[in-house]
Amino acid sequence: MADSTALSPGCAASPGAVSRPSRVISITSGKGGVGKTNITANLAYILSRKRKKTMVLDADTGLANIDIILGLTPTYNLYHVLTGEKTLEEVMVRGPGGILVLPAASGIGEMADLTRGQKLTLLDELNALKEPLDFVLMDTAAGISQNVMYFNLAAEEIIVVVTSEPTSLTDAYALIKILYQRHAKKRFRLLVNMARSAVQAREVFERLNHATDHFLNLTIDYLGHVIYDAKLQEAVQFQKPIAELYPAAPATRCLRAIAETLYHEKPEVDEDGTLRFFRKNILTNGRE
Repeated sequence: MADSTALSPGCAASPGAVSRPSRVISITSGKGGVGKTNITANLAYILSRKRKKTMVLDADTGLANIDIILGLTPTYNLYHVLTGEKTLEEVMVRGPGGILVLPAASGIGEMADLTRGQKLTLLDELNALKEPLDFVLMDTAAGISQNVMYFNLAAEEIIVVVTSEPTSLTDAYALIKILYQRHAKKRFRLLVNMARSAVQAREVFERLNHATDHFLNLTIDYLGHVIYDAKLQEAVQFQKPIAELYPAAPATRCLRAIAETLYHEKPEVDEDGTLRFFRKNILTNGRE
C-alpha cells in the first residue's frame, strides 16, 4: 500500500518556489458507476509524475472511496476537520506518485449533506493551505444533491464523466442543465469512459452535445475518452492506479493523453492575477 503518513502542518514549498495559480477541477457525473473515481486517481497520478503538484479532494463526503482506490489507510479524514479535531493539513496524506490526498468520511450520515457552517469551515481550511499546488482534482459524488452542486460550483472547471449507457447520458444532461440554468455555469468538458472505440466515444459526445446545444443553447467541449480495458479492474483489485501498475495498457494511454491536454493548458485566473480555491459567495443559495 502507498504511504499514508499524514503531512505535517505548513508543508513548505521548495526554496525559491514561485506562487502560481492552482487549477481547481471537479470530476463529476450524473450517474454513479461511470468510473470517475478511477479517472480522478489516475489523472492525479499522471500529473503528479509530470512534476505537477496535485491534490485529490474526495468530495463524495458520505461514501468516500478514493483512499481505497489508491491503497491508502488514513487515520483521519474530512470529518475530523469539520468537527474541529484536526486541521486540513493534518489529515492530508501522500499517495502514489506523490499525490496529496484529502480523504473524506465513509458511512457517516451527516457528511452526506454538509451544513452551511461545515462548508464555510472547509472553505477557510482550503484557502489557508500553505502547500503550493498546480492542480486540485475534486472527485464528487454522482447525481444532483446539495453536496454535488456545492463542489461543482466551487470548481473553476467541470469535467463530466459519462459512458455510452442511455441512463448515463440522461443523468449527465440533467446535471449540466441544473448547473447552467440555476447556477449560471457555462463551461463543461465531457470525458467518455469505458468506450469501445474512439468512434463510439465521439458519437456519445455528439449525442449529448446536440441535446445541450439545442435545448440549453450551451456547447460542451470534448476532452477525450478512456477505452474499456479489463486491466482497470485488475488495478482496482490491487488498489493501485492503472497508470502505475500497467503503464502500457490501452486505458493508461488514453488517460495519459487527457492528462497531457490538462498539463499544457494555461489556467484561467482572477482579474487580480490570483485564483483562490473557493469563493464564499457560492454559499449564497446554500443550505443553512
